[in-house]
Amino acid sequence: MAKYRRILLKLSGEVLAGQGSFGIDPERVEAMAAEVAEVAQSGVQIGLVVGGGNFFRGVAAAAKHMDRVAADHMGMLATVINALALQDALEKAHVPTRVMTAIEMHEVAEPYIRRRAIRHLEKGRIVIFAAGTSNPYFSTDTAATLRGLEIHAEVVAKATRVDGVYDKDPLANPDAVKFSEIGYSEVLSRNLRVMDASAVAMCRDNKMPILVFNLTVRGNIMRMTTGEAIGTLIH
Repeated sequence: MAKYRRILLKLSGEVLAGQGSFGIDPERVEAMAAEVAEVAQSGVQIGLVVGGGNFFRGVAAAAKHMDRVAADHMGMLATVINALALQDALEKAHVPTRVMTAIEMHEVAEPYIRRRAIRHLEKGRIVIFAAGTSNPYFSTDTAATLRGLEIHAEVVAKATRVDGVYDKDPLANPDAVKFSEIGYSEVLSRNLRVMDASAVAMCRDNKMPILVFNLTVRGNIMRMTTGEAIGTLIH
């Protein structure tokens, strides 16, 4: 039985690239959609935010010399490409899905309207929130936190390539120690960089728990929603 009735799931764009470092791997997107669809079909309401790193990292070198606002808008548009790819895969898995964008583009997606998003969730549709917050200088972590709070999600679940929060980078330090639980303030004071500081602070101020878990293990999204002890809970 699901522990959470409504979740905000944050995925990195790089996850959709699979073994590649750029673009979209159709097999990876299909596998990801199958997992998310299984959770949705169990009755959990899912809001989803996906980053744009699989596209924007590819032009990051050029963006270093660009105006920050223009570069951030490019990143937001990259998230729309990923959202449309996920929507297509989810609907092929027989789950009704809506893409809502913070930057209006009526031909491809609905504009983000909070009440409409909640209504979609109540009707069993997955809602993918794209284009960040429409504001530069804000990351997709912050966008995910904001949308999670707006739709009254019970948890912000951040899916990553590692299995939780460590005291230092576990990929570079074999002796890194994993936390099963940790407080918001400790994450900020230790500068653990699991999410942007602004996103962690927003969750702290609004008592929104954050669950960080490994997305590369099949079945972990379902395990997370049922309350199985995986990853790290920040609260």
